[in-house]
Amino acid sequence: MSYQNNREEYLKNSVMSASPAALLIMLYDRAILDIRRAESAVESGNPHLVSGHLIHAQDIVTELTNSLDVTVWEGGAQLRALYLHLYSALLTANLTKSSEEMAECREILEELRVGWREAAAMGAGAPTQTGGGLGVG
Repeated sequence: MSYQNNREEYLKNSVMSASPAALLIMLYDRAILDIRRAESAVESGNPHLVSGHLIHAQDIVTELTNSLDVTVWEGGAQLRALYLHLYSALLTANLTKSSEEMAECREILEELRVGWREAAAMGAGAPTQTGGGLGVG
């Protein structure tokens, strides 16, 4: 088995065995990475590379939005509004290649990631992401 095959198998197993909270944090991690890569592309003078990274981040935000069940958590509607804002801001950043807009999106996602990590660490009673949306785990 090659290094690439081993890596893909490891990643697949990591995702398949992760808790709902860990999966949510993985999504935040990847969206943040995508935005960092887009920021780097702008800084290095390669704006043609920006779009792919930001589209992937938009796809993640779309998944977060669509999997959110606003009826099971008091803060669900506010989180959905924030996700919709992020999607719109990522779209604008992609059109304008604005590193400032990208940085704002990344910072919001980093703050959300910290919050979910803290919630996951609190254990029972903390909001977690489930296959059907946001639930109480």
